[in-house]
Amino acid sequence: MQKILKAKIMEVCNKKIADKGQDVGVSFYAFFKNKNDTPELLMEAATWWIKTHKLDHFEKAVKIKYLVENL
Repeated sequence: MQKILKAKIMEVCNKKIADKGQDVGVSFYAFFKNKNDTPELLMEAATWWIKTHKLDHFEKAVKIKYLVENL
């Protein structure tokens, strides 16, 4: 996983957890703007989320954070 993507995932998960608590869910779309200006990163995130880990559309932010921390 590219460092920029890893950093963005951690930033978003940390913010969502801080704002809404340990039970907040995220999807991989949460790491990108509505206007997709980084399609390569979006595809990398989608592949990691869907193909590599076979995650549901929404997962707990704490789970995603743990997975990314342990890459």
